[in-house]
Amino acid sequence: MEIIKAAGGLHKFMNWPWPILTDSGGFQVFSLAKIRTVKEHGVEFRSYLDGTTLFMGPKESMEIQRILGSDIAMAFDECPAHDCTPETAQDAVQRTIAWARECRVQPRAEGQMVFGIVQGGVDIGLRQHCARELAAMDFDGYAIGGVSVGEPEHEMMRAVDLTEPFLPADKPRYAMGLGTPAQLVELVARGVDMFDCVLPTRIARNGTAFTRKGTLSIKGGAAKADFTPIDKDCECYACRNFTKAYLRHLLNVDEILGLRMVSVHNSHFYLEVMREIRASLSAGTFAEYRRQFEATYIPTQKVLASRLERTAIAE
Repeated sequence: MEIIKAAGGLHKFMNWPWPILTDSGGFQVFSLAKIRTVKEHGVEFRSYLDGTTLFMGPKESMEIQRILGSDIAMAFDECPAHDCTPETAQDAVQRTIAWARECRVQPRAEGQMVFGIVQGGVDIGLRQHCARELAAMDFDGYAIGGVSVGEPEHEMMRAVDLTEPFLPADKPRYAMGLGTPAQLVELVARGVDMFDCVLPTRIARNGTAFTRKGTLSIKGGAAKADFTPIDKDCECYACRNFTKAYLRHLLNVDEILGLRMVSVHNSHFYLEVMREIRASLSAGTFAEYRRQFEATYIPTQKVLASRLERTAIAE
């Protein structure tokens, strides 16, 4: 924090003029479950580096985000596992509400917005209670938390369906940790405005690119002599300058440029989908856009299922 503070915040440290959103550390309450203890006023973590005991609560989380100087700071919450007991889910909601109340009154960086995070699993009563309590605090925006934590897709969508009706219509809605291109379209149809996800770069590191028809593996032998771009209609830097054959070569010799170029393409693809969604909403044609996207885009899990089926037939 001392380094970021001396630099004048993240924007100056990174020389990044665009918006920055910082998470509160609530996801680490979930992901570091083996080395943390949840208490009434926050969470004790055991450092994975040297075993030192560290404490994070609403005040500490908001102070860190104030120093970072992000444009959007998230309230500190407890994100339980999707298969937790009803009692655990209820306790997490109560802590999330109490911690949000404390986060709401902490000092902020100049111009910084704060979003509340709705928890509650797939329990409609808990989701409704949490959303209404947070809405009464009048946050700048609201996040749907407790999704993309290992649950099946239908449960993820159900959690969104249970939450969205109770969020203020005039404030941004943010689905945390989501999602695939097809999920983004479906979530916009459910009233969600904002997303964050590691998928564009995560699958790029595995040599997989997003296209209009679904995902495309570039590392395989099929691309060895394919001198066409990832997508002939794409205007990203990678597609304007390199072929699949060259990108495959880079990926297979572990050259960092290959990972970067597929990441550039995937990020461009996501942004282009969001631009198209905004344009269709403005034009009143989103329903048709949604139908066309669903008709042409094959989700990754369906591609994998099809490959497994073909393999089984061949054997």
